[in-house]
Amino acid sequence: MPTTNKDYYGTLGVKKTATAEEIRKAFRKAARRYHPDVNPGDKRSEEKFKEISEANDVLSDEKKRKIYDQVGFYSDQIDPATAEAYARQQGGGRGAPVDFGGFDFSGFQNGPGQHRGQHAGSPADSASWGSFKDIFSGIFTGAQQPQQPRGPQPGSDLEYQATVDFWTAIRGGQARLDVHRQESCPTCHGQASTGGPTQCVECNGTGQVTQMGGRMKFNIPCPRCNGTGRTTNLCSTCHGEGLVDRDETVEFRIKAGTRDGQRIRLQGKGNAGVNGGPAGDLFLIVRTGTHPVFTRVGDDIHLAVPVTMPEASLGAKVDVPTIDGRAQLKIPPGTQNGQKLRMRERGVESSQHPGKRGDQIVTVEVQVPKLSDERSREIMRELAKLNNQDPRVALFEKL
Repeated sequence: MPTTNKDYYGTLGVKKTATAEEIRKAFRKAARRYHPDVNPGDKRSEEKFKEISEANDVLSDEKKRKIYDQVGFYSDQIDPATAEAYARQQGGGRGAPVDFGGFDFSGFQNGPGQHRGQHAGSPADSASWGSFKDIFSGIFTGAQQPQQPRGPQPGSDLEYQATVDFWTAIRGGQARLDVHRQESCPTCHGQASTGGPTQCVECNGTGQVTQMGGRMKFNIPCPRCNGTGRTTNLCSTCHGEGLVDRDETVEFRIKAGTRDGQRIRLQGKGNAGVNGGPAGDLFLIVRTGTHPVFTRVGDDIHLAVPVTMPEASLGAKVDVPTIDGRAQLKIPPGTQNGQKLRMRERGVESSQHPGKRGDQIVTVEVQVPKLSDERSREIMRELAKLNNQDPRVALFEKL
């Protein structure tokens, strides 16, 4: 005889919201009443004891109880993911209508529900479960769920790195970049199909087809029209995507003072949308080129300037390069090698704060002359006698 879904909660006399402790107490109470040792020779009590034992085995196990609550019955062959998917589909009202009433589950369940003379795990049992599992998972995992007709969908954004030369980043200007993007199909204009919709020949416009699985009969969304009852001819140019690939040269403006790593957004220059959706945006990460003399740090300009020993010792005014041309730098008397001097507002104009400029930082490099004649060496020895301080005294004092 076909088996029906068993009410384990009713068997133990508890509510579906019963706690684990309440289930345990209910089983112990019923077990004391129907245990075979208490009722020797009573077949009815023996069967009742088997029923409450089966119910307790499922409901006292958290994982088994969850599967039972989700599906309506329990089998060791039902994995939690499948049960979860089935419950989700049923809860959302999108599941395929399946009637388990009158269906024989005895070939699919372990334990009390097995066919007589058959053991769990036997070839016949595995074959029976295999066919049922294929049907069960196909319905409940959403593999045959209809795809909703696509409405307007925005295009995706793109991101590229754009390298510009040193002077363009400082002074601003136009730049170009080759990008690979998707644009709306010129044949179907992004609609993915050509011609008007027609009645689906598979389901005759109903949107559903009937499928048999063993003794079960259920309706599923038509796989040809995705449950809409109407079909369209896919565009032969874009193969139903609504988009085609294209290489394009994009022109963009670089603001004066653009920094390395700065992000530029070009609205609508990303991938095209479909079915009338807006195009995405193109984001450019600017990489600025280098210069043989100047080094840029933020909005400041750094460079090294060589000076002679007399200029460093006595002080002087020397010409130095800046991004605006030549400018004079005052070297204070006694300037040491490696000392940094600041030239205010000789750096880069800020792209974020117009009118504000960075500074130019000059590192002094004192050049030691090579003495090639005796007169020069004599003067240097005389200079050493006049200035006989030992510059290493402080070094030894720290030891």
